Amino acid sequence: MGMAGDGHRQDPWHDIFPPKSPTPMRAPGHGSGTQLSIGPDGAQLERRGFLLSALSGAACLATPATPARAAPPGRLMPTPSSRFGPLKRVRTSVLEIAYAEAGPADGRPVLLLHGWPYDIHTYADVAPLLAAAGFRVIIPYLRGFGATRFLAEASPRNGQQAALASDAIELMEALGLERPIVGGCDWGARTACVLAVLYPARVRALVSVSGYLIGSQAAGATPLAPEAERSWWYQYYFATERGRQGYALHTHDFARLIWKTASPRWTFDEPTFLRSVAALNNPDHVPVAIHNYRWRLGLAEGEARYAAMEERLASFPPVTIPAVTLEGDANGAPRPRARDYRARFTSAYEHRLVEGGIGHNLPQEAPDAFARAIVDADRMAG
Repeated sequence: MGMAGDGHRQDPWHDIFPPKSPTPMRAPGHGSGTQLSIGPDGAQLERRGFLLSALSGAACLATPATPARAAPPGRLMPTPSSRFGPLKRVRTSVLEIAYAEAGPADGRPVLLLHGWPYDIHTYADVAPLLAAAGFRVIIPYLRGFGATRFLAEASPRNGQQAALASDAIELMEALGLERPIVGGCDWGARTACVLAVLYPARVRALVSVSGYLIGSQAAGATPLAPEAERSWWYQYYFATERGRQGYALHTHDFARLIWKTASPRWTFDEPTFLRSVAALNNPDHVPVAIHNYRWRLGLAEGEARYAAMEERLASFPPVTIPAVTLEGDANGAPRPRARDYRARFTSAYEHRLVEGGIGHNLPQEAPDAFARAIVDADRMAG
């Protein structure tokens, strides 16, 4: 997308990150890629290149690809300097959803969805990049996180995938978002995939970390190989009363452990962690999180209102809109292999491996790569 201005647009970060003769690289994909500029500054030069291409609309999608690179592994990633403004709120049939917004009100909408045990700051550095490129960015707290609240005490604290997707659709309706690009990571990626397959006429394009993540209770009942089962240890822990009590008692310590194991080479600082983990203090967080994992194993009932949606999702319908999937080269979380979900994408599609020690929380660890994927998915949609 372009922004208004004269023909000699200046790089807004030119004085901060002067060019240092970067080596051209290509973002990975099934078919075509986008040129990235990577040099001694790592992610800094990539971000500068992203802004130039996003603001001028000059990104290229015509050449074969190799893995993208992000920040050098092991480098301390400080708390992002970007700050969301005051949260906004909107009511749906079930929730009062708190959300952050960035970018022009008339920009093309982008709905970004976080996962567990993270929060909206997964997109703390993505949002200003997209806002600078002219997008209207909406980042809600999921049910059970941050300032989002249930309207009725009697409402089930339901974490099943259809419930989260219904929240997102109702948010889109309440805000009048017309065919947003949807992107997500972890729970947010699953929710974005659900929106893409069930409401393709209402979603412009998809960006999903770790690909096609839609599940079903039947699929969840199928045993995996022992090594794969071990990576889901917390799912089985949460299936027990001891696990529920343990998570309620040690929520922050549990989140820190997941952050470290899912992103073993991400050396986040303490302010970054504390800023996000505060979202888990939501009074509904523990029951929603426990229900999410118990529902997957068939140990908790869903709500009848979502039965038809779950029946459709259990057939694993294809993604028929343009999509970009991303994977970090150091993702320590359980995830499907890219080749196993390739056939689920039947429209314009690219898969990109982001190198440089990037783990599970990819948008926060490699914001430039994620933001570029949004821009490119928009372009793929025509």
